[in-house]
Amino acid sequence: MKSVGVFLGISPSSGGMFQYAQSLLEALRQYAASGARVEIAYVEALWEPILAKYPYRASRVAAGRAGLRLSTLLLVARVPAWLCKKLSSLNPVTRVLRSLHCDMWIFPAQDALTYQIPFPAIGTVHDLMHRYESRFPEVSESGRFKIREHRFGNLVRHASAVLVDSQLGKEHVIESYGGDAEKIFVLPYIAPAYITLPEPTDFDQKYRLPSKFLFYPAQFWEHKNHRRLLDAAARVATRHADVHLVFAGGHGHQYEQVKAHANTLGIAERVMFPGFVPDAYLSGFYRRARALVMPTFFGPTNIPPLEAFACGCPAAVSNIYAMPEQTKGAALLFDPLSSDDIERTIELLWTDDQLCEQLRVAGLDHAKVWGQDQFAHVLIKNLDATRRDLLMLN
Repeated sequence: MKSVGVFLGISPSSGGMFQYAQSLLEALRQYAASGARVEIAYVEALWEPILAKYPYRASRVAAGRAGLRLSTLLLVARVPAWLCKKLSSLNPVTRVLRSLHCDMWIFPAQDALTYQIPFPAIGTVHDLMHRYESRFPEVSESGRFKIREHRFGNLVRHASAVLVDSQLGKEHVIESYGGDAEKIFVLPYIAPAYITLPEPTDFDQKYRLPSKFLFYPAQFWEHKNHRRLLDAAARVATRHADVHLVFAGGHGHQYEQVKAHANTLGIAERVMFPGFVPDAYLSGFYRRARALVMPTFFGPTNIPPLEAFACGCPAAVSNIYAMPEQTKGAALLFDPLSSDDIERTIELLWTDDQLCEQLRVAGLDHAKVWGQDQFAHVLIKNLDATRRDLLMLN
């Protein structure tokens, strides 16, 4: 019998990686339906109501947090992969994974465990922005660059296969670390399944949104470029008094600086900060928004444009990396370095009803072409190819 495991070491509050993990779980329904055994190992109890929806056996790693701390310690100390494998029996996570006897394990969150375990693993590289956007401190300062280099270099060299988000993402991996191109699989992101569900009936009571607003869901990292978006919006507000922005995301990182910048610009009353938005409520923001505006500097691709498409929300995104490839003409593209270009984009979205309708329809069409079924087909094809390679090696 074919078997595959998924390790969930991340928290459900982990943003894009959490959404990606859910897409994998949903896709594996088809694998299980074909007769394969699917095992889930998880650390956080918060996963339990989510995993209850799936027909898989799920095992909580009792000492999972200790195991993750050990894995992180080995990563930060940049212990060689061969020695990590020798020491793996000390890690309670590794012991649980071994006991479940899967052909291979998928690590959807770029986990260091991908290269530290002594059995087949499929790793994920979501981005290598520490190399391509190293000017941002969140990926370069306090030793982060060297830690990320150690993580990804070992992951690419030691994983049985690597999943990436785009053809450009694959090129970045090969350019940065080499690796066997035949074992680096392009699996583009999809909107998570929950984004198409109706929002809870108390949505409007819980979130008293402006009648018309631009939406940006993102953590307040510097590379998310909130402040330049505020600069552009402040200029548009001198011509359109009803302009409003809604910035969803946990109140951490540079949240206070972004909020202070809105005050300095004199548009604080036009900017709403609802904090972290639970999955069940997220679609309500997209459905009510005039448009998504995403001025990020990071790629290669991102999940929010796909969420917007699925909800019929017009989208405008940074013209960077593989974002044009991802959106395929269904979104406006702008230069995230240019406040003037962002300002022009906001003006168009705010005033041109016909354009917004065209973008809404284009996004819905895009969502029909690449969704959960297509994602599952490509994932299962890659799993079967990896399994065949492993059998040949054995």
